[in-house]
Parts: sequence; C-alpha cells; structure tokens
Amino acid sequence: MAPSQGVPRASLKAVERESSKSGLIPIHERFSSLIHKHEIPRKALHVSIGFLAIHLYRNGTHPSNLITPLTTCLIPIVSADLLRFYSPSFNALYIRVLGSLMRESEVASWNGVIFYLAGTIAVLKFFPKDIATLSIVLLSWCDTAASTFGRLWGRYTPKIRPGKSFAGSFAAFVVGALSAGLFLGWVVPTTADRVGGVAWEGRLNIMGTEVTGGLAVGLMSVMTGLVASVSEVVDAWGLDDNVVIPVLSAVGVWGVLKIFG
Repeated sequence: MAPSQGVPRASLKAVERESSKSGLIPIHERFSSLIHKHEIPRKALHVSIGFLAIHLYRNGTHPSNLITPLTTCLIPIVSADLLRFYSPSFNALYIRVLGSLMRESEVASWNGVIFYLAGTIAVLKFFPKDIATLSIVLLSWCDTAASTFGRLWGRYTPKIRPGKSFAGSFAAFVVGALSAGLFLGWVVPTTADRVGGVAWEGRLNIMGTEVTGGLAVGLMSVMTGLVASVSEVVDAWGLDDNVVIPVLSAVGVWGVLKIFG
C-alpha cells in the first residue's frame, strides 16, 4: 500500500508545508554538498553493510539465525513510518534525528531501510548462503557505485530509463565484477565453515569444457557484474531498488551456476 493510500492527504500536505520553510530536510540545507548532493552518510552506511555481510559469512553465521532478528527490526521501523504518515509533528522529529540518512523522497513515503531489510531477508531465506551473501554485497556496493557515478557523469552518457544512466549502469557492472572476484576468488575458498550451503564450487562448465582456477573466477565475475548491472537498472513493477537488486542478483547468480556450474 502506498503511504498516501488510507493516509489523510491533509496530514501529508501539512508535513510538506512545515518542511518547505527550510527545505524538506533541514540538515540537507545546512550540509548541501556532503549530505544532499553526495549522500555521504547514507552511502557510508550502505557500503558498510557489504563488509558486515562478508564478516558474518566468514564467521560461519547461519542465515536462519539472521532472519528472525532482521524480521523483528521491521516492526518498529514500519510502525514509525505509519506514525510519520499520520503525525506531521512526529515526522518532523524523525527527520531532525535521522534526516542525514534520508532522501527527500522519503519524507512522505516509506523508509528505504524497510525495502533493504525485505530484500536481505528474502535472499537469506531462499538461496544458499554464498549466493545470498554475494547478492547483499552487490546491493551494498553496486547500488552505491551506480548512484555515485550516475550523479557525477550520468548527464554525459545515454539514459537507459528515467533515473538510470549508462554511467551508473557501467559502474554497477565494474564494481559487481570486482566484488564477485573478491568474494568468489578469496572469501569463499578461505572460509572453512560452509554452514548454510555453498553453490560456488570453483569451476564452470563452458560448452562441455570444465574451467577452474582463476579463469573460472574471472568468467563468473564478469557474468556476476552483468547480473548486477541489469538488476540495478531493471524497473520491476515499480518496486524499490533495495528489494529488486538483491533478489534479481541472487536469481541471476543462481541461474548462471545452474547453467554453467
């Protein structure tokens, strides 16, 4: 349900009027370059989750041990958003506290963290641990790269669709390939605890020929980069990127391994 459905329009308009005096998010006005233009705090948090995912993978944390606490986290976050939609005063307080991590589009809409958690829970629930972890890393790093380079150079390259440029898509591909190379070429082979399932076995079958070692990692990295790039640019029924990227990335990597594994 969109936040505007079932929510008094007067409440949303009141929020917009109240915020318009100094911008939708005041801290964006005070630190325009750092927070509004480059989104440094938001991107730093985004990127850090990729490192956390790799840390948990190497520590042998089972996906099932993460699903319950992540799902529990949704309750207060969703509740806070519902309260924001009905209470302009609470929304104003929320914005003052967490405004540095928000986009202006989230002032009267759902918090992106909700979709981030939903995408993470979905891949942890339905995919082997290595594919789930890699898809979370792709969400964390590729989405950030696409946003950063898209804002910097997107105006100079062709538009793929509204809000998506070739510059951002290419950045997602490069970072996705490098991330997969790091994860599949080093993290997975050097992690002894395989709890939660491992789909990557270090080899590919290309037209009846078994490829192993660095060549296999290189080919898989390129294909993963393509998967990440497509996942970042696809408009899947208007769903948030934080859901689309990890789920489509996991499906794509799983499909590649099923075909060539």
